[in-house]
Amino acid sequence: MDISVIVPLLNEEESLPELISWIDRVMKEHSFTHEIIMVDDGSTDGSWKCITSLSETYPQVHGIRFRRNYGKSAALYCGFAKAQGEVVITMDADLQDSPDEIPELYRMVREDGYDVVSGWKKHRKDNAVTKNLPSKLYNATARAITGIKLHDMNCGIKAYRQEVIKNIEVYGEMHRYIPYLAKNAGFGNITEKAVHHEKRKYGKSKFGINRFVNGFLDLLSLWFLSTFGKKPMHFFGYSGLFMFLVGTVLTIWIIVAKLVKQGQGMVYRAVTDQPLFYLALLTIVLGVMLFLAGFIGEMIARSSSERNHYNIKDEF
Repeated sequence: MDISVIVPLLNEEESLPELISWIDRVMKEHSFTHEIIMVDDGSTDGSWKCITSLSETYPQVHGIRFRRNYGKSAALYCGFAKAQGEVVITMDADLQDSPDEIPELYRMVREDGYDVVSGWKKHRKDNAVTKNLPSKLYNATARAITGIKLHDMNCGIKAYRQEVIKNIEVYGEMHRYIPYLAKNAGFGNITEKAVHHEKRKYGKSKFGINRFVNGFLDLLSLWFLSTFGKKPMHFFGYSGLFMFLVGTVLTIWIIVAKLVKQGQGMVYRAVTDQPLFYLALLTIVLGVMLFLAGFIGEMIARSSSERNHYNIKDEF
């Protein structure tokens, strides 16, 4: 099979017939063998009824229905598990992503050899204050932390080689950072393509401004896990040791300074009267706690069933 199109959706009943018809037309024009996997993320409207009805007209349509809303990451995870196409395309169900982009995305993966091709909404049709500006700040931060030079990491329309989506695990709200997950799994041939972006035709957006705050926190978590997930002592141990040494040096300096002044008959303050002494003790205690946290983290990492899980590219 050439292409699997995965469409996560939540309450998009009105847009589904037009979207499926559009995808089917594009596939027929280019003679692609394909499947369309619709993942209903707990819709409360008639989305599932619409999907089942469409599957009677379009046999390539398959459906997955959650009992409740789990989020886009869960929808993509289940869609990835079911996908059989050599190239996997993800897109949103709100008609803001154009299926006309599919042939070029497919070519870039199959002929140019890219692992991941991410869409770039170069000319967004969203509100400049609530969507465009926060998106620019978010993507600038993501580029700085991940090292992946994408203008729109969270764009809904993307293309992957099948091997990529079978070797990554999308969970929580990590759907925003699938290119980074792919890079950490060893699939570093990542690029982007400017895609056409339409205004929302039906319904309203399911995302609020809080997604940018959540996205930043998720990015920090993902960066930390990918960098120190299998070696937590390298973070907690070094930082704990540094704080312990700083606190110890400060404590010794305070005591020595007091003894020197006392020996010379100079006016001196008692060690316990100096706020810096208590700050030094606090630094020592925090250093010990961080070191112990690293030690416990190291024990957990060494006991993990994933500690020796590696993606092998070639073998003979």
